Amino acid sequence: MANVSRGTAVRLGLVLAAALALRLYFAWNYTSHNPHRALGTIPFLFESGNIAHSLATGGGFASPFRVDTGPTAWMTPAYPLILAGIFQAFGTYTFAAFAAAIGLNILASVLTCVPVYFAGRRLAGEGVATAAAWMWAVFPNSILLAVESVWDASLAALVAALLLIATLRQVGRRGWLAWWWYGMLWGAALMINATLGSMMPLMAGWAAWQGRGADRKWLGRLAVAALAAALCCAPWTIRNYRVFHAFVPLRSVLGLQLWMGNSELAKDVWLGEGHPIRDTAEREKYVAMGEIAYMRQKRDLALVYMREHPARELHLITRRMVAIWSGGTTDPISYWFQPHSWWSRGVLLFNLLAAIGMAAGVVILWRRRSVYAFPASVLPVVYPCAYYLTLALPRYRLPIDPVVLLLASVALAAVPRGRSRPA
Repeated sequence: MANVSRGTAVRLGLVLAAALALRLYFAWNYTSHNPHRALGTIPFLFESGNIAHSLATGGGFASPFRVDTGPTAWMTPAYPLILAGIFQAFGTYTFAAFAAAIGLNILASVLTCVPVYFAGRRLAGEGVATAAAWMWAVFPNSILLAVESVWDASLAALVAALLLIATLRQVGRRGWLAWWWYGMLWGAALMINATLGSMMPLMAGWAAWQGRGADRKWLGRLAVAALAAALCCAPWTIRNYRVFHAFVPLRSVLGLQLWMGNSELAKDVWLGEGHPIRDTAEREKYVAMGEIAYMRQKRDLALVYMREHPARELHLITRRMVAIWSGGTTDPISYWFQPHSWWSRGVLLFNLLAAIGMAAGVVILWRRRSVYAFPASVLPVVYPCAYYLTLALPRYRLPIDPVVLLLASVALAAVPRGRSRPA
């Protein structure tokens, strides 16, 4: 990171303290209103927790559906391995394990303030940096998901923010070692959240091109970063080939996600229809066919449905776009007037304002011809496309929310300047 002055340390310290206090308070409130026995079990009864249980009990990276279904590449290995370590240290399906898991989420969520601040300072100055860090500290999604969701979302948000500041700082670096470590960061990110891989060619390619200079070795530097990332992923990819006798570079689940979001079962709000973890018939089909054949069949069915029902597809994609940016609802206006708590309405409003601010921030950076407009824009513009086509859940967006709030801070900082200009 850049040199940290005393003033910066104080500002960041206040933000970190506030972020930690808010998340700890919410965790205390949440755990005090729910039975500890349930908290030690229910949050782990999903794919990440089930795979972690299999790892912790000697079954290997397998069985994402609470029953023995054999090896899986449902998700990349980092987060299930972390949960498996928590199970081994604190016991499987215990409240202590839950507390440790959300403690990790909280730590990752709080630490995300740091790369957000430094990315904001490089992007648009001290004011934007401070505002963005504070916005992340109080962002409802980051607080709720850190405590209520035992998934990789909070850790992925930290990694995505680190990728952004690393990309901004990579411009002009000519040393091969710097590009090697940059690629290693991308490799680690892929092992946590495979969807971030869609960003690497764009962000790393931009950083290499911007720093091309007179020596014309920018392609070589980009190749070094790509090699480092590939080597990070190689053990996992080799394992998948040995287990499935098929090339599965990162994960296998895309076909099923595409089908659940694009089939006769698809609804505006997905409630688990067709998922093998809930649907016995689908689970039996998954076991009988094997994971790879099952995923390929679902992919093919989804693609046929998408070609044959274009109007329905346009409707579903539009609804998912709304759900991603509103925090989960496909009809924000109706949601607002339904009998929800003011807290729920506040979460909705914060999400909508953040989305509007993000769009405005993108426009402002491009109109200013900021050198950083492309890497700051590409995460919120490109990353969600995978979920527009499949499923839209609030935790899917969290990895890009630090950048969303950073861009909203750019827009917010532009408001007083716009008003102060003479006619």
